[in-house]
Amino acid sequence: MATIKRADLDAGRVDLGDVATGRRLAPLHPGVHLAEMIRALGVTPYRVAKDAGMPLTRLAAILKGERAITADTSIRLGRLFGQSDGYWLRAQTAYEVARAEAADAGYDAIRPLAEAGR
Repeated sequence: MATIKRADLDAGRVDLGDVATGRRLAPLHPGVHLAEMIRALGVTPYRVAKDAGMPLTRLAAILKGERAITADTSIRLGRLFGQSDGYWLRAQTAYEVARAEAADAGYDAIRPLAEAGR
């Protein structure tokens, strides 16, 4: 990873033209973060699933982004990794909200009832 220095930014020596497109990056499924954590710790998914008391098939589907993290899974992973019980469930919720917002389902047209005069 390259480091960008403030002096280089101020002097205009860093071109961010290709970065500032105005488009947001696609949200990442929490399974991506979980896979990175497992790799960083040097353990296998089998070990994580076994120690957390869950089926390996469930963990594998989460790691592939094919399955959502449930409350049960969040508690198990949180306790295994020393995090809060809701850590992974909040990550799943944040992912789902970001995907819904990115889908642009007309949310901007919704106004609070107080503004609608009701």
